[in-house]
Amino acid sequence: KHCGCGSSNSPFPSPFQLAALERQVFDFLGYQWAPILANFLHIIIVILGLFGTIQYRPRYIVVYAIWTAIWVTWNIFIICFYLEVGGLSKDSELLTFNISRHQSWWSENGPGCVRKEASMSGIKGLDSHSYISVIGCALEYRYIEVMHSAFQILIALVGFVYACYVVSVFTEEEDSFDFIGGFDPFPLYHVNEKPTNLLFKQTYL
Repeated sequence: KHCGCGSSNSPFPSPFQLAALERQVFDFLGYQWAPILANFLHIIIVILGLFGTIQYRPRYIVVYAIWTAIWVTWNIFIICFYLEVGGLSKDSELLTFNISRHQSWWSENGPGCVRKEASMSGIKGLDSHSYISVIGCALEYRYIEVMHSAFQILIALVGFVYACYVVSVFTEEEDSFDFIGGFDPFPLYHVNEKPTNLLFKQTYL
């Protein structure tokens, strides 16, 4: 069995994997634990979908297609979080499971951002330096996060459409294989049955 898409070309090309890895790297830098966990699951499902395509496992591709719906929903939530829709606050610790005060890595390292530091060595429990302000950012970090999530939604929709296409191709190939008798347990019996009956009738006459 072979998918007409070509064995060397994956329906989940490198942009799918690179986009997930890029998102994971920046969430790691910002210690955003909830997105890190979601990204990890996403990477696993993408690999599963790739494996299902190469090894002709339509069920794995269906799992990927279902996951894309969950992934889109998650990214819509991230967009609402950073745009503070429905009472959400981008300054809350929701994405860090309330175990740290870290924010998005882009909040201090965005394009054009300059960090001003003040010595806090005289206060116990704090690091020797603490960032007190970030100025000059060409683009506010929440919009960068929103663009990241919007791009992930676009990639997920493309992946969903392609996954459905590959599953349909596999299904058509299975149907055509059944039609030509690929799963007929007694093909020779049906072929020889008619000539035997004709021979019997001729002998009777």
